[in-house]
Parts: sequence; structure tokens; C-alpha cells
Amino acid sequence: MKIYVGNLSFRATDDDLRAAFEPYGEVVSARVIQDKETGRSRGFGFVEMPNADEANAAIDKLNNAEIVDRAVRVNEAQERPPRR
Repeated sequence: MKIYVGNLSFRATDDDLRAAFEPYGEVVSARVIQDKETGRSRGFGFVEMPNADEANAAIDKLNNAEIVDRAVRVNEAQERPPRR
């Protein structure tokens, strides 16, 4: 399951995301999205967890929790609509 993590601190790293989610199960990937031109965080990221039950537990526990001194929004990622 792919999980969206919003309202991330601009200081948060991939490792911070991974550390927050690993207590709930296996994390395949954790990535803070960065601006292509500046290399700075865009304030959101994605975590992938292979087990849906573990992913749902992480979403329940981490939504509105603090990661790097900021309360984050956590929910299942929605597929992007196709670009034209």
C-alpha cells in the first residue's frame, strides 16, 4: 500500500519517515518529495508498505502525530489522474 504523508517539516528526511513507520511493519520505501529545481523538500512524502493491515495500523496511529516537530496528515495515497 502506498501512503501519503502531508504537512511534513521541511527538515524531515527519508530516514525520518522510515523510522516513524517501521514500528508498525515492513517499509519497502520512504521518500520525501523534493523540488526538482531547488532540491528542497516540498512538505510531503510517500511510504510504501507491503502489508495492508500494517499500513492501515500505521495510518491510524500516525495521522496527526508529530514527525520532526510537526503534526502530519497520513492517509492512503490516491492515484494521480493521467496527464494529457
